Amino acid sequence: MLFLKTLIIVVQLLSALGIIGLVLLQHGKGADMGAAFGSGASGSLFGATGSANFLSRTTAVLAAIFFATTLTLTYLGSYKSKPSAGLLGAAPAPAASAVVAASAPMASAPAAAPAPSSNAVPK
Repeated sequence: MLFLKTLIIVVQLLSALGIIGLVLLQHGKGADMGAAFGSGASGSLFGATGSANFLSRTTAVLAAIFFATTLTLTYLGSYKSKPSAGLLGAAPAPAASAVVAASAPMASAPAAAPAPSSNAVPK
C-alpha cells in the first residue's frame, strides 16, 4: 500500500509540474495580435493554431490526471480497515483483553485517612 501511495504522489507531482510548464508556454489572447503583423508565430512547429490546440489538450489531460490522483490519494488517506467478521460472521472476541482482565488483581478502594481530631489540646 505504501508503494502505491508513493507512485500516485510521484504521478501527481509530475502532472502538476507539467501543468505549470504548459500553462507558461501557452500564449495569451493578446499574442494573436502580434502574429497578425508577422511576428513569426505562424511558422511554428504546429502551424498557426496547432500549437494552441496541442498545448491546451495536453494541459487538459494533465489536469484530469492531477484531479484523479488527488481523489485517489484522498480516498487512500481516509480509508480505515475494519476488523474481519471471521468465518461465521461474528467478530471474534479479543482474547488478549480477556486474559489481562482475568489476571489483573482487583484494586480495592484506598482506606480513608482518619479525620483530624478537634479535641486536641495544644501544649
